[in-house]
Amino acid sequence: MEHQGASVEHVDIHADWAGWRLDRALAAALPAYSRERLKTLISSGQVEEQGKGAARDPGRKVKLGDHFAVHFPAAVAMDLVGQDIPLDVVYEDDHLIVIDKQAGLVVHPAAGNYDGTLVNALLHHCAGSLSGIGGVARPGIVHRIDKDTTGLMVAAKTDKAHEGLAAQFAKHSIERRYQAIVAGMPMPLSGRIDNWIGRSSQNRQKMAVQEEGRGRHAVTHYKVVTPLKNAALVECQLETGRTHQVRVHMTSIGHPLLGDPVYGRTRSDHKSILTDLGFARQALHAAVLGFIHPVTRETLRFESKMHQDMQELFSKLVL
Repeated sequence: MEHQGASVEHVDIHADWAGWRLDRALAAALPAYSRERLKTLISSGQVEEQGKGAARDPGRKVKLGDHFAVHFPAAVAMDLVGQDIPLDVVYEDDHLIVIDKQAGLVVHPAAGNYDGTLVNALLHHCAGSLSGIGGVARPGIVHRIDKDTTGLMVAAKTDKAHEGLAAQFAKHSIERRYQAIVAGMPMPLSGRIDNWIGRSSQNRQKMAVQEEGRGRHAVTHYKVVTPLKNAALVECQLETGRTHQVRVHMTSIGHPLLGDPVYGRTRSDHKSILTDLGFARQALHAAVLGFIHPVTRETLRFESKMHQDMQELFSKLVL
């Protein structure tokens, strides 16, 4: 059973565990907790080795007689309120919920958006039954998509689901495919973009491709699905999930997303179409989401069609 308040568990390493990784040994000693959660506690300095202070390396080898104190922080009380914001629920059970997010909905509270977010909507819809691992500002949130990106997201309703989903995201085993309408025709028609993404030194609100070792490693596989008028509908499969990854990667190869107010360079022939349609967001849609259910172990895969505004843009650009 998960502890609700602050607590400490003491673990003595016995012979059977000698030579094991620290996270594996703790998981064997504390079967009520997932290895992923214990790994997070180790990395955040919540595991202390007797006489030596914080043990921050989950992969360090343990020895017979080692003694560790594992600190489980108290859950932080949330002052967020549920709000009756319409949600397009694709799937839901006792452990998780998959929604098809509309454009304009911020995922979690932050500066300038303290309410009216997906978190507020989920708190109302799920009657408070969301995991608390994400912290006070992001209950239930395992991953996010940008405010003006539409499409599929999964949120956790229990800590066990949250831990299991987080582990799959960390291993890059989640299937995520996006549809993007980009300027120009990418050549070659399919490819792999592999580089590093971090905060732009010129504009801290933007992400940018960085030198190797700076920022975070990012990989996107793209392929042209439909040639359009000086544009293309492209499918982007994410191997990693970095902030603004698709937007930065497609811009980095000279094909920014249409309508993107941050990374886009709108062509004159596209500008009139975007204006006529009132399309003022990046043309990006999270179309496929697939993962292993963290509790039942069932393989789940969901597909979502482009939302109406992006479908209208696509139709205007068809050759």
